[in-house]
Amino acid sequence: MRVFVTGASGFIGSAVVAELLGAGHEVLGLARSDASAQAVAALGAAVQRGSLEDLESLRAGAAASDGVIHLAYIHDFSQMAAAAQADLHAIEALGAALEGTDRPLVVAAGVLGLAQGRVASEEDAPDPALHPRVAGVQAALALAGRGVRSSAMRFAPTVHGEGDHGFLAYLIGVARQRGVSGYIAQGSSRWPAVHRLDAARLVRLALEHAPAGSSWHAVAEEGVQTRTIAEAIGRHLRLPVVSVPAEAADEHFGFLARFLAADSPVSSALTRERLSWHPVQPGLIADLDAGHYFRLPPA
Repeated sequence: MRVFVTGASGFIGSAVVAELLGAGHEVLGLARSDASAQAVAALGAAVQRGSLEDLESLRAGAAASDGVIHLAYIHDFSQMAAAAQADLHAIEALGAALEGTDRPLVVAAGVLGLAQGRVASEEDAPDPALHPRVAGVQAALALAGRGVRSSAMRFAPTVHGEGDHGFLAYLIGVARQRGVSGYIAQGSSRWPAVHRLDAARLVRLALEHAPAGSSWHAVAEEGVQTRTIAEAIGRHLRLPVVSVPAEAADEHFGFLARFLAADSPVSSALTRERLSWHPVQPGLIADLDAGHYFRLPPA
């Protein structure tokens, strides 16, 4: 299968490209810059120059492929509405190229906020008021009625592994800056996680087998307590591990505070059963204990 991948040079996307190539697929990766193009080519994939705003390039890449994996997103917390609108338009362009073909389209989504006070499952639907990005995911799933085998891959908030610069790396940076490794209140809130290589394999399985209109959870660990995460960070940085009062969390953790405070356990039981997905990579704490998160760049 020839697969068009947006976000192909990213942390998750590069793992997905490698997974696809290893399974015998051909890959056409979207690249916005020369550096991204070089990274995609180095993985062994063909390059399609363009960006999320270049809808003609997206349509061309999708039309020339047997399936699409859409992972690219503009992660700008100061322009959330604009980023979501760009994502929606990109999904509409990809869908238009695939309409009536029964070809697969896998789009990235998230799991946070799916359920309150209980473990979220694949059958829970996100509230559109939760995040403007939900509109794009809903548009992708609606393509199932227009001859596209579309599915949503809901990733854990922490997709971890070597090279991660996401929430976990940010939390380590906060600990270094503050001189303590903190958690909020009792630290009992739970944080879902998945290793990038396990996530990449699941994306491939969805591309190959997911039925139209389905949602899947790239979650290997239902929820690691935030205190346990803070203890691992404190152990490696040799910093005190402290509780941060809820009223001081915003000042201490910045934008990450509201995510850390939310108890957000998520199940992937249906995903494992229906797609025969079995995570085998190290868990979040084991990955922290491997030490790569704590290496400082050369001076």
